[in-house]
Amino acid sequence: MNIAVIPARGGSKRIVGKNIKSFAGKPLIAYSLEAANQSGLFDDIVVTTDSEEIAAVARNYGATYVVMRPADLANDVVGTFPVVQHAIDVYQKGKGILAYVCCIYATAPFLQPDKLKEGLQSLQADADMHFAFSVTTFPFPIQRAIRLQGKGVVPIQPENMAKRSQDLVECYHDAGQFYWGTTDAWLSGKPTFASTSIPIVLPRYLVQDIDTPEDWQRAELMYRAYVAME
Repeated sequence: MNIAVIPARGGSKRIVGKNIKSFAGKPLIAYSLEAANQSGLFDDIVVTTDSEEIAAVARNYGATYVVMRPADLANDVVGTFPVVQHAIDVYQKGKGILAYVCCIYATAPFLQPDKLKEGLQSLQADADMHFAFSVTTFPFPIQRAIRLQGKGVVPIQPENMAKRSQDLVECYHDAGQFYWGTTDAWLSGKPTFASTSIPIVLPRYLVQDIDTPEDWQRAELMYRAYVAME
Protein backbone atom coordinates (compact mmCIF):
# COMPACT_ATOMS: atom_id res chain seq x y z
CA MET A 1 0.00 0.00 0.00
CA ASN A 2 1.00 3.61 -0.59
CA ILE A 3 -0.29 6.66 1.25
CA ALA A 4 0.05 10.43 1.10
CA VAL A 5 0.72 12.18 4.40
CA ILE A 6 -0.23 15.87 4.51
CA PRO A 7 0.96 17.69 7.66
CA ALA A 8 -1.40 20.55 8.55
CA ARG A 9 -0.78 22.18 11.91
CA GLY A 10 -3.35 24.66 13.18
CA GLY A 11 -1.08 27.23 14.79
CA SER A 12 0.40 29.19 11.91
CA LYS A 13 1.60 32.57 13.17
CA ARG A 14 2.75 34.60 10.16
CA ILE A 15 -0.38 33.78 8.16
CA VAL A 16 -3.12 32.94 10.65
CA GLY A 17 -5.10 29.85 9.66
CA LYS A 18 -2.87 29.42 6.61
CA ASN A 19 -3.68 25.79 5.79
CA ILE A 20 -7.43 26.42 5.39
CA LYS A 21 -7.36 30.11 4.42
CA SER A 22 -9.07 30.76 1.08
CA PHE A 23 -6.58 30.75 -1.79
CA ALA A 24 -7.96 31.63 -5.23
CA GLY A 25 -11.39 30.48 -4.06
CA LYS A 26 -10.61 27.31 -2.08
CA PRO A 27 -8.92 26.40 1.20
CA LEU A 28 -5.18 26.18 0.57
CA ILE A 29 -5.00 22.54 1.65
CA ALA A 30 -7.63 21.64 -0.94
CA TYR A 31 -5.11 21.89 -3.78
CA SER A 32 -2.80 19.29 -2.27
CA LEU A 33 -5.71 16.98 -1.50
CA GLU A 34 -7.13 17.29 -5.01
CA ALA A 35 -3.77 16.66 -6.70
CA ALA A 36 -3.20 13.60 -4.53
CA ASN A 37 -6.65 12.24 -5.40
CA GLN A 38 -6.26 12.98 -9.10
CA SER A 39 -2.96 11.11 -9.24
CA GLY A 40 -4.65 7.80 -8.38
CA LEU A 41 -1.51 6.67 -6.54
CA PHE A 42 -2.73 6.40 -2.98
CA ASP A 43 -4.69 3.84 -1.00
CA ASP A 44 -5.38 6.57 1.53
CA ILE A 45 -4.75 10.29 1.78
CA VAL A 46 -3.79 10.99 5.36
CA VAL A 47 -3.93 14.40 7.01
CA THR A 48 -2.05 14.76 10.29
CA THR A 49 -3.20 17.72 12.32
CA ASP A 50 -3.87 19.09 15.79
CA SER A 51 -6.98 20.99 14.63
CA GLU A 52 -10.52 19.60 14.39
CA GLU A 53 -11.38 22.48 12.04
CA ILE A 54 -8.58 21.52 9.64
CA ALA A 55 -9.61 17.87 9.91
CA ALA A 56 -13.18 18.74 8.89
CA VAL A 57 -12.07 20.86 5.91
CA ALA A 58 -9.62 18.16 4.84
CA ARG A 59 -12.34 15.49 4.84
CA ASN A 60 -14.55 17.74 2.72
CA TYR A 61 -11.81 17.99 0.10
CA GLY A 62 -10.80 14.35 -0.11
CA ALA A 63 -8.81 13.28 2.95
CA THR A 64 -9.65 9.64 3.66
CA TYR A 65 -7.83 9.23 6.99
CA VAL A 66 -7.08 11.78 9.69
CA VAL A 67 -4.40 11.43 12.37
CA MET A 68 -4.83 13.73 15.35
CA ARG A 69 -1.27 14.36 16.48
CA PRO A 70 -0.18 14.79 20.11
CA ALA A 71 0.80 18.19 21.53
CA ASP A 72 4.54 17.46 21.37
CA LEU A 73 4.23 17.14 17.59
CA ALA A 74 2.07 20.25 17.17
CA ASN A 75 4.44 23.07 18.09
CA ASP A 76 6.22 25.39 15.66
CA VAL A 77 9.67 23.87 16.12
CA VAL A 78 8.99 20.20 15.40
CA GLY A 79 10.28 19.01 12.02
CA THR A 80 8.50 17.12 9.26
CA PHE A 81 10.19 13.76 9.88
CA PRO A 82 8.73 13.01 13.34
CA VAL A 83 5.27 14.11 12.19
CA VAL A 84 5.37 11.76 9.19
CA GLN A 85 6.85 8.95 11.28
CA HIS A 86 4.01 9.29 13.78
CA ALA A 87 1.41 9.22 11.00
CA ILE A 88 3.00 6.11 9.47
CA ASP A 89 3.08 4.37 12.84
CA VAL A 90 -0.58 5.14 13.55
CA TYR A 91 -1.65 4.09 10.06
CA GLN A 92 0.29 0.83 9.99
CA LYS A 93 -1.09 -0.20 13.37
CA GLY A 94 -4.63 0.35 12.10
CA LYS A 95 -4.57 -0.59 8.43
CA GLY A 96 -1.47 -2.53 7.43
CA ILE A 97 2.10 -2.35 6.17
CA LEU A 98 3.06 0.37 3.72
CA ALA A 99 5.49 0.27 0.80
CA TYR A 100 5.85 3.95 -0.12
CA VAL A 101 4.82 7.15 1.64
CA CYS A 102 4.60 10.59 0.06
CA CYS A 103 4.70 13.62 2.32
CA ILE A 104 2.82 16.42 0.57
CA TYR A 105 2.83 19.90 2.02
CA ALA A 106 -0.55 21.53 2.60
CA THR A 107 0.83 24.75 1.11
CA ALA A 108 1.43 23.47 -2.44
CA PRO A 109 -1.28 24.88 -4.73
CA PHE A 110 0.95 24.33 -7.80
CA LEU A 111 1.31 20.59 -7.16
CA GLN A 112 0.77 18.56 -10.35
CA PRO A 113 -0.46 14.93 -10.30
CA ASP A 114 1.93 13.96 -13.11
CA LYS A 115 4.91 15.03 -11.01
CA LEU A 116 3.69 12.85 -8.15
CA LYS A 117 3.57 9.95 -10.61
CA GLU A 118 7.05 10.74 -11.88
CA GLY A 119 8.37 10.73 -8.34
CA LEU A 120 6.93 7.33 -7.47
CA GLN A 121 7.97 5.74 -10.76
CA SER A 122 11.52 7.04 -10.40
CA LEU A 123 11.79 5.69 -6.86
CA GLN A 124 10.31 2.31 -7.75
CA ALA A 125 12.75 1.96 -10.64
CA ASP A 126 15.88 2.17 -8.46
CA ALA A 127 16.16 0.03 -5.33
CA ASP A 128 19.26 1.92 -4.18
CA MET A 129 17.37 5.18 -3.75
CA HIS A 130 15.48 6.22 -0.62
CA PHE A 131 13.59 9.37 -1.61
CA ALA A 132 12.34 11.33 -4.63
CA PHE A 133 11.35 14.96 -4.11
CA SER A 134 10.56 18.15 -6.01
CA VAL A 135 13.31 20.64 -6.85
CA THR A 136 13.69 23.70 -9.04
CA THR A 137 16.51 25.92 -10.23
CA PHE A 138 17.65 29.15 -8.61
CA PRO A 139 16.80 32.11 -10.88
CA PHE A 140 20.29 33.63 -10.42
CA PRO A 141 23.73 32.02 -10.00
CA ILE A 142 24.18 31.48 -6.27
CA GLN A 143 27.95 31.60 -6.74
CA ARG A 144 27.57 35.34 -7.36
CA ALA A 145 25.53 36.03 -4.24
CA ILE A 146 26.37 39.04 -2.09
CA ARG A 147 25.73 39.93 1.53
CA LEU A 148 25.30 43.23 3.28
CA GLN A 149 28.21 44.49 5.35
CA GLY A 150 28.23 47.86 7.04
CA LYS A 151 27.10 50.44 4.49
CA GLY A 152 28.11 48.30 1.53
CA VAL A 153 28.13 44.75 0.20
CA VAL A 154 30.65 41.94 -0.12
CA PRO A 155 30.53 38.87 -2.41
CA ILE A 156 30.09 35.43 -0.88
CA GLN A 157 32.48 33.91 -3.45
CA PRO A 158 34.65 36.73 -4.81
CA GLU A 159 36.38 34.39 -7.26
CA ASN A 160 33.12 33.87 -9.15
CA MET A 161 31.91 37.46 -9.51
CA ALA A 162 33.47 38.00 -12.92
CA LYS A 163 32.48 34.63 -14.37
CA ARG A 164 29.72 34.27 -16.92
CA SER A 165 26.50 32.62 -15.79
CA GLN A 166 26.95 29.83 -18.32
CA ASP A 167 30.35 28.99 -16.84
CA LEU A 168 28.90 28.36 -13.36
CA VAL A 169 27.25 25.13 -12.26
CA GLU A 170 23.46 25.44 -12.25
CA CYS A 171 22.10 24.95 -8.74
CA TYR A 172 18.77 23.70 -7.45
CA HIS A 173 16.76 24.02 -4.27
CA ASP A 174 13.95 22.10 -2.58
CA ALA A 175 10.65 23.10 -4.18
CA GLY A 176 8.68 22.33 -1.01
CA GLN A 177 5.89 20.29 -2.60
CA PHE A 178 6.32 16.54 -2.12
CA TYR A 179 8.72 13.92 -0.79
CA TRP A 180 8.27 10.30 -1.82
CA GLY A 181 10.12 7.79 0.32
CA THR A 182 10.18 4.13 1.12
CA THR A 183 8.53 3.39 4.43
CA ASP A 184 11.86 2.17 5.80
CA ALA A 185 13.60 5.40 4.76
CA TRP A 186 11.01 7.46 6.61
CA LEU A 187 10.97 5.36 9.75
CA SER A 188 14.75 4.97 9.98
CA GLY A 189 15.37 8.67 9.37
CA LYS A 190 17.44 8.35 6.23
CA PRO A 191 18.73 11.77 5.02
CA THR A 192 16.56 13.46 2.42
CA PHE A 193 19.19 15.75 0.92
CA ALA A 194 21.62 13.06 -0.12
CA SER A 195 22.92 11.11 -3.10
CA THR A 196 20.19 8.52 -2.45
CA SER A 197 17.42 11.00 -3.32
CA ILE A 198 16.07 11.50 -6.84
CA PRO A 199 15.35 15.10 -7.92
CA ILE A 200 12.05 15.68 -9.70
CA VAL A 201 12.63 18.97 -11.51
CA LEU A 202 9.81 21.53 -11.67
CA PRO A 203 9.71 24.75 -13.69
CA ARG A 204 10.16 27.84 -11.51
CA TYR A 205 6.74 29.20 -12.43
CA LEU A 206 5.16 26.27 -10.56
CA VAL A 207 7.10 26.86 -7.35
CA GLN A 208 6.41 29.42 -4.63
CA ASP A 209 6.93 29.19 -0.88
CA ILE A 210 3.99 30.54 1.11
CA ASP A 211 5.37 31.68 4.45
CA THR A 212 4.50 35.40 4.58
CA PRO A 213 1.62 37.63 3.40
CA GLU A 214 3.85 38.80 0.54
CA ASP A 215 4.45 35.18 -0.49
CA TRP A 216 0.70 34.58 -0.41
CA GLN A 217 -0.06 37.51 -2.68
CA ARG A 218 2.63 36.50 -5.15
CA ALA A 219 1.45 32.87 -5.14
CA GLU A 220 -2.16 33.83 -5.90
CA LEU A 221 -1.03 36.03 -8.79
CA MET A 222 1.15 33.21 -10.12
CA TYR A 223 -1.65 30.69 -9.74
CA ARG A 224 -4.12 32.83 -11.67
CA ALA A 225 -1.54 33.51 -14.38
CA TYR A 226 -0.07 30.04 -14.86
CA VAL A 227 -2.52 27.44 -13.55
CA ALA A 228 -6.08 28.76 -13.45
CA MET A 229 -5.85 29.88 -17.09
CA GLU A 230 -4.87 26.40 -18.39
